[in-house]
Amino acid sequence: MIIGGLQKLTLLDFPGNVACTVFTVGCNLRCPFCHNPALVFDPPEDMRISEEDFFAFLKKRQGILDGVAITGGEPLMHADIGEFIAKIKSMGFKVKLDTNGTFPERLEKILSEGNVDYVAMDIKNTFDKYAQTVGISGFDTSLIKRSIKVIEDSGVAHEFRTTVVSPLHKPEDFDEIASQVEGADNYFLQGFVDSGNLLNGEGLSGMPREDLEKSLENAKKIIPQAKIRGES
Repeated sequence: MIIGGLQKLTLLDFPGNVACTVFTVGCNLRCPFCHNPALVFDPPEDMRISEEDFFAFLKKRQGILDGVAITGGEPLMHADIGEFIAKIKSMGFKVKLDTNGTFPERLEKILSEGNVDYVAMDIKNTFDKYAQTVGISGFDTSLIKRSIKVIEDSGVAHEFRTTVVSPLHKPEDFDEIASQVEGADNYFLQGFVDSGNLLNGEGLSGMPREDLEKSLENAKKIIPQAKIRGES
């Protein structure tokens, strides 16, 4: 496992748990609004952490932290992600896994192994706007559709979430986006914030508050419990 960073404490990344967040290196998408471009490609050595050091850190946090959130990059790019998760679980920690949904077979296998307590998947946009939103011409959305079904059939607690970016999203998109994950445990809209360190953020901005609220209203027609991240 190539680890590109470690946040030693988070109260936000793993709902209901005190956790740390570990960042894996590499992503197969090129979302222009990505705020972790160093993780997409090749982070500097001073950002990296060895598996040995990571597990030494976890050993010291047994009985202190509830869980570990695994994000990226895209964690499922790594062939050894299942073993990595199993080792974390064997130390008594809960595991949250973030994914972009492009590795449905690997996702299904990992969820079936019973070591993931919570899974979060990005729903980038309506399927017809996916290629533009992920920066991949001709992107195959069947991967996303299969991963959605895998998660909904798994019995694992989960959420789907969309980072709302103008002009990539319009309020009227959210009836359709929510319909793509109808029946989900949770669906969140996350307002885009320009970190100043984006992959290719030219011309992108957060959606105006009024439009974000309209987007939520449209999503709630399909998923009544839909929320804007960070709001009750």
